[in-house]
Amino acid sequence: MHDASLAADAALLARHGGRDALTQALQASRADTLATFAVCEKALADLQVPLRAELNPPLWELGHVGWFQAYWVQRNPQRERGVRADPEAPRGPAEPADADAYYHSGRVPHDSRWQLPLPDAPTTRAHLQRQFDTTLALLADAPEHDDALYFFRLALLHEDMHHEAALYMAQGLDIAIEDPRWQAHALPPPPAALTLPAGRWRLGSPEAPGFAFDNESPPVEQAVRACEIDAQAVRWAEYLPFVEAGGYAQPRWWSAAGRQWLSESGARAPRYLRREGGHWQQRRHGRWQALEPAEAACHLTHHEAQAWCRWADRRLPGEAEWERAAATLAPQFRWGDVWEWTSSAFAPFPGFVAHPYREYSAPWFDGRPVLRGASFMTQPRMRHPRYRNFFQAGRNDVPAGFRSCAA
Repeated sequence: MHDASLAADAALLARHGGRDALTQALQASRADTLATFAVCEKALADLQVPLRAELNPPLWELGHVGWFQAYWVQRNPQRERGVRADPEAPRGPAEPADADAYYHSGRVPHDSRWQLPLPDAPTTRAHLQRQFDTTLALLADAPEHDDALYFFRLALLHEDMHHEAALYMAQGLDIAIEDPRWQAHALPPPPAALTLPAGRWRLGSPEAPGFAFDNESPPVEQAVRACEIDAQAVRWAEYLPFVEAGGYAQPRWWSAAGRQWLSESGARAPRYLRREGGHWQQRRHGRWQALEPAEAACHLTHHEAQAWCRWADRRLPGEAEWERAAATLAPQFRWGDVWEWTSSAFAPFPGFVAHPYREYSAPWFDGRPVLRGASFMTQPRMRHPRYRNFFQAGRNDVPAGFRSCAA
């Protein structure tokens, strides 16, 4: 796991830092984007990937990152208005001229991206460099206040999200990412569970200066009952006994949705795991290797997390419980090893107002679960205790696991 204090500093700078901090962060983010793309480019013939719901063509991903930054920064005539900007304000010309028809994720259907006549990799990199140079020039002249810096911060964190997606895409395609920053680490034996007394908690980002995603606001006060919560994520050492006891073949541990997922997926063990010669192995870096039982259980669906909890007579925490523990029980409450499924559905807080990037939250308020924390693939700038992640319950390409509470 990344050093917790360094990650906290990076996240603070991403949301509250001024021009100089943002310049350095944008440069670091782009360097990682290009480095990971280069690994994929070397590994994939013609940068082709299979058509799957969980993937995007790597050339589309690279072009989209540059397009998003240009669309919301250099082409946005209202960029200095921050969250008050009109998302439909006429934009300046794109590069390439038909970039909106290629890379606008809200308007370009997912499956059509494999048929687009996208520019090749050298051309795309050249487009990105020109866009990036313009972004930095505009940032250098931007007023030093939150509204004027909002879209620079949004573009930074958006690129960081796509970098993590590139890493778990590489995992799914057997591409070896050797950078030590993006490797899982062993956890200690489970410490004693932590106790949260009953009380009230203000869930979400405080109404204060700096950047917040729209789904974090406005904060909402909730009553939180007393609970006992794990001090860290569940490790393979704790999860695998459920598998070995035949848990995937016993319907009583699974919800109706979980049983449907089992039937459709045919899963009999977690993704990327197999048992060979009496020992568990994990598929990583394009090869099978001995599983480290002390690592956090990872690439699990929400269904698998729920099933283990039923088997262990535990439950998943709600997001208010998770956030309260992260904010009040540090450093005993360890997080950031894997994204953590919660029992909460992704929904707007009362009084929610969508930010100009309308496609970020509102389309996904469909009951899918909230995940909290971060993973070993997450950029430190994204590691914020108020951040709400959200994926469909059946996704297991995401580096997600869970912690539990006393039932």
